[in-house]
Amino acid sequence: MTTGPDIGQKGKLAALGTSNKDIGFALGIVLVLAVLFIPLPKMLLDFGLAISLTVSILVLMVALWIRKPLEFDAFPTLLLVVTMLRLSLNVASTRLILSEGNTGTSAAGDIIEGFSQVIVGGDYVIGVVIFTILVVINFMVITKGATRIAEVSARFTLDAIPGKQMAIDADLGSGAIDDAEARRRRDELNEESSFMGAMDGASKFVRGDAIAGIIITLINVVGGIIIGVMQHDMTVASAANNYTVLTIGDGLVSQIPALVVSLAAGLIVTKGGREGAANEAIFDQLGKYPRAMFMASGLILLLGLLPGFPFVLFLVLSGALIALGVFVQKETQRKAREKAAQEAEEKDPNVSYSEEAPEQILRLDDMRLELGGGLVPMISSMDAALPGNVRSLRNLFAEEFGFILPPIRIVDNAEMEGNSYTISLQGSKVAEGDIRPNAMMVIDPANGKINLKGEKTREPTFNLNAMWIDPNLAEEAEQQGYTVVDPESVITTHLTETIKEHMPSLMTYGAARELVENLDREYQKLLSEMNQQAPTVMLQRVLQNLLAERVSVRNLPLIVESLTEAASQSSNLASITEHVRQKLSNQICQSLVDSSGFLPVVVMSDAWENEFVQSVRQNGDDTDFVMAPARVQEFVLDAKKVLEVFAQRDEWPAVMVTPQVRVFVRSMLERVSPQTAVISHNEVHRKTPIKTVATISSE
Repeated sequence: MTTGPDIGQKGKLAALGTSNKDIGFALGIVLVLAVLFIPLPKMLLDFGLAISLTVSILVLMVALWIRKPLEFDAFPTLLLVVTMLRLSLNVASTRLILSEGNTGTSAAGDIIEGFSQVIVGGDYVIGVVIFTILVVINFMVITKGATRIAEVSARFTLDAIPGKQMAIDADLGSGAIDDAEARRRRDELNEESSFMGAMDGASKFVRGDAIAGIIITLINVVGGIIIGVMQHDMTVASAANNYTVLTIGDGLVSQIPALVVSLAAGLIVTKGGREGAANEAIFDQLGKYPRAMFMASGLILLLGLLPGFPFVLFLVLSGALIALGVFVQKETQRKAREKAAQEAEEKDPNVSYSEEAPEQILRLDDMRLELGGGLVPMISSMDAALPGNVRSLRNLFAEEFGFILPPIRIVDNAEMEGNSYTISLQGSKVAEGDIRPNAMMVIDPANGKINLKGEKTREPTFNLNAMWIDPNLAEEAEQQGYTVVDPESVITTHLTETIKEHMPSLMTYGAARELVENLDREYQKLLSEMNQQAPTVMLQRVLQNLLAERVSVRNLPLIVESLTEAASQSSNLASITEHVRQKLSNQICQSLVDSSGFLPVVVMSDAWENEFVQSVRQNGDDTDFVMAPARVQEFVLDAKKVLEVFAQRDEWPAVMVTPQVRVFVRSMLERVSPQTAVISHNEVHRKTPIKTVATISSE
């Protein structure tokens, strides 16, 4: 009958223990600080030194087994705590050495005496030499190298953040990843930058610890000899022997854990962005090139032939390298055969990407992606990512723009060049590109020169400077701040932007009719009662006008309602579209607000505004624009100068004008900045705060 209460009591105790972990950690930090001021007996000093050694070895083992540095992102904090613990114990041992060193080499506890006896044999001369060597190794080699790598890694990581953010946005925009994956990658990017920055600072702890160890050792030796001679009437030789042996033992107890932790820090910072345990990365890459093993074996054998060298030892090592090289070579060939056989077995023999039936040839596809023969593996293999990326575009456009894309047909074309692809809409080729399926594309966001080894090219979507590089150089490119994109993403991004540019053409009568059929019955009836001979055609034209300016048509009921209202007053398509845009003002403004909640806008100067208004002529239900072509060109150039400044920062403020000239301003700017939204004063929602960021004016 007491089982229930006992279990409940155990649960409370477990919860209490879990909730008090933070209190225990805080108390531990307080105790470490207390050791700086409170004398420790020998037993407690031995206990503290044993903990220091244990934690250092544990940190090294964790550093060896983690698969990527972010799995040990608590390392900078732990490094500070371990360093502080070691320095506190140094102070405590110094107090014991200086106060009781005259009693013998056991004055500072068993661990310090053990190190002084076992490692240096009680001879302080040998101890000084060993200690000096350890300090040089730790301070001049490991610590200095790890500090430099941490500094460079932190700088490159921070410089590469914009490029990586653009790559994430590109993948998200192309549908290659969803919002959750994009959020996870952004979080990982933030964690990586914070970790590398913290490692840059934490490396200074290691360096400072090494310097402090040297200074403390010198103080102990000099101070101990002075105390022994002046206060305890010891001879200089006896004082030097006691205090130096104790100090060297203390220094070794401190330097060995420091050396272990420095090695762990070096392993973490040299790991970089590579995944896998340290042994996997080293042995896999050393064993990747059997020829290197054979060459090394021959050179080792030649070394053994030199006079005085142990030939048998070098012969054994040479034979071991040859055996290992043969094994690795056979294993590589076996894996290649298995992979080829698996791909051949998994390939569907009933699917052909190069042959089409006659009825398929006669059919006109709404969207078609044709690939050259060299790109067929991108769609034919079982793990091909391109088909999935293309399919995800339909969900992307449905969510963002409110209509479902027609199926995108992917075929191969034997008449095309091997690495080329074309994008066709309704039978007409609208875009093309050329990629390298086994390489990575590097893009400079600033459109500058790319200082890497590879094949120069142009990014097909935005015509930026780009280069095809070996995938092994991708990490180096990211560290230099470039954007690195795989071939599938290049095609997907190009396809996405091409579809956005041609959305009006994809809003066919059939697509508009399908949207109408999915409407509620009340709105279908409202549309049919509209004072137009072909209400669906009118709706299609309005939707095309909205999509041409990348305005979502997802709120179709409101669009139908606004269309019906405007059509009762006018039959002019432009006027009806402007009325619909005003009804969609909240949606339009929400899509343009920045992260601070403001709608950034560029306005026209009073001179340009008045000239535009005076150039508008009302002709019945139609509106004419009579500005001279030379002035139109001057306005376009003035606007281009202003908008290019924001485009270089990847910012896209809207241009706000008076309602009667909005259509004409949009038609002018579409040629130089199609991504720039042009809105009228009537389209600014009453609750949307506006922030004017620039003015278009004549020079």
